[in-house]
Amino acid sequence: MSDVVVVDEVTAEVVRDAQRLIDEAARVDGQPAVSEQGRLQLRGGRREGVRHLLLWERGELVGYGQLEDNDPVEAPAGEFVVHPAHRGEGYGRLLGRALLEASGRRLRVWAHGGHPAARHLARMLGLTLFRELRQMRMPLTDVELPEPVLPPGVRLRTFVPGQDDTAWLAANAASFAHHPEQGGMTQRDLDDRKAEPWFDPKGFFLAVRDGGEGGEELVGFHWTKVHSADQLGEVYVVGVVPGAQGGGLGRALTVAGLRYLALDRGLPTAMLYVDADNTPAVTVYERLGFRTHEADLMYRTEL
Repeated sequence: MSDVVVVDEVTAEVVRDAQRLIDEAARVDGQPAVSEQGRLQLRGGRREGVRHLLLWERGELVGYGQLEDNDPVEAPAGEFVVHPAHRGEGYGRLLGRALLEASGRRLRVWAHGGHPAARHLARMLGLTLFRELRQMRMPLTDVELPEPVLPPGVRLRTFVPGQDDTAWLAANAASFAHHPEQGGMTQRDLDDRKAEPWFDPKGFFLAVRDGGEGGEELVGFHWTKVHSADQLGEVYVVGVVPGAQGGGLGRALTVAGLRYLALDRGLPTAMLYVDADNTPAVTVYERLGFRTHEADLMYRTEL
């Protein structure tokens, strides 16, 4: 059986082959095995702390993995996928073991969708479950979405690319200081998303209040995303800076984005991702009408 090659940067040809592999696996599995961030890092050129694992068989890329080691505290995070036509041949174990070795046997790894085969492989690799990320959905048809009620002195406007980048990155970092995957977004990460076909600033809402001397202070945001092919509107990320939390702003921002997806974009369904142990957020979303659709599971080596 072929060996796994670990590289810091991939060629345009490998990017194309890996994307095809990911797309074909997603068609079979129902969702991509590599996250949006992983796919952006695949095709975005060399990145500090990111390595790619390539498994070739007779000139064909049959497996792809990615390892990101940018968190100063947590173990490196990995994802990997095997082409559906080559499953059951031991390639998953080979990629999983290569990720373990590349991480120094200190690894977190995602199993998107939580399929039984992924659970079984995680056990074989000696990994234990420690995080559940729920995908929740709600219908947007025949549902009442009243005008959002904002805290006094707060108003909504939409994101202006270039003008609002720095303020949004700072607000995002403050809102998600406890969540390095989201809170650690950089200008390059933001630029990558702004370059995607789905990006639309009309669906990126900012909550601002007067900041003195004619300026304004960004206190919260709701960035929506439209999955056109699936007719899904996503609550991509909702954040409220610490000093503005607890006054209903998060709910108001969520409702504002849902109204945009339902009324302006005419989408029948909304979706979002939330950690299963984030009880306050889950409660808010359930009260709005969201229900769990599926779950992504993260496994890790024993500490």
